[in-house]
Amino acid sequence: MTNHNAEGKNAMTSNKTTVTRRSALAGGAALVAAPAVIGSARAAEKVTWKVQSHWPKASASYGDSLTIIANELEENTGGRFKLQLFGAGEFAKGAEIFNIVRRGVVEMGTISPGYILGEASTAGLALGVPGTLREPWEFSHFLKNMGLEDMLNEDLAKHGVMSRAEKIYPTELVVSKPIETLDDFAKLKLRSSGSYLKYLEAAGASPQYIAGPELYQSLASGVVDGAHWGAAQGAKSMSLWEVAKFHMKPTMGLAMDTLIMNKGAVDALPEDLREEFLDLLDMRFWKRTTEYQYKERVALSQGVAEQNVTVAQFPDAVLAKFTEASAAILKEERAKGGNAEKATDMLLAFLKDLGYA
Repeated sequence: MTNHNAEGKNAMTSNKTTVTRRSALAGGAALVAAPAVIGSARAAEKVTWKVQSHWPKASASYGDSLTIIANELEENTGGRFKLQLFGAGEFAKGAEIFNIVRRGVVEMGTISPGYILGEASTAGLALGVPGTLREPWEFSHFLKNMGLEDMLNEDLAKHGVMSRAEKIYPTELVVSKPIETLDDFAKLKLRSSGSYLKYLEAAGASPQYIAGPELYQSLASGVVDGAHWGAAQGAKSMSLWEVAKFHMKPTMGLAMDTLIMNKGAVDALPEDLREEFLDLLDMRFWKRTTEYQYKERVALSQGVAEQNVTVAQFPDAVLAKFTEASAAILKEERAKGGNAEKATDMLLAFLKDLGYA
């Protein structure tokens, strides 16, 4: 005798397994998935978050990263989750962004970990220690697979903030004067941030921090002789090559930008929106990091061909000073203790495995 109850149960199970989370969000499988995915009244909620970026709207990452995240999130949730984007300085800039996210003035922000060195012991390592890792995949592995991002989130939890890496990118200096000797380098005033301040100072330069919106004018007026804002894409999008024609190689180091969120705001999201949001950020990291390397090549080629940019090499004497500075920075990071000590030991072991130390 046919067991109709069993057949019906199996059919329901089969139907459920064919429903994707995205189709459920779009409403196409509402009847089947309602108990598991959108059965509560909260599924109808619409959410809009304010997002304060440290990138000016002219910056490559504002359009190529943050805007794309906002568009994909709205599309993937059928318009239920929207991000209202603000360029650098509209609510806050630089290090101020962490505080307004922490307090819930805005739900989300973008920052460099260099802005929060005093808030998280692992922030200096998340920023990237110059002169250590050389390829984007190496830093990605250290961050995502070896656990640095988890350690950073442990440090940020006490502030009610959580983080997801936005991309790995190279850090390269552009200067308005040629650098042929260590003495030439020592005469430079340079815009920098985070551990790169120490790195450049150790080689003899005079670094200082200047916020993104003020950077072009500072270079154009001679307040500084050079700067780093990412590498080629940053220099191009911020028009730095107009006033600083020498693009220096090799890459000083790999860094990351990060997306920070108010933990209470994340926890308050309906479960399906929270899952879609965090999945999107994780996926975008890998896509954006790969895309960024391609666009770096294109931007630098265009700079040479169209803006008379000169790709120049640091003198050996400067590189030797950089090596000494890198070792000193690692020692300082380890001395912070806690997760910073663990992460530094992990990085040193990784560098040894790679044959760099």
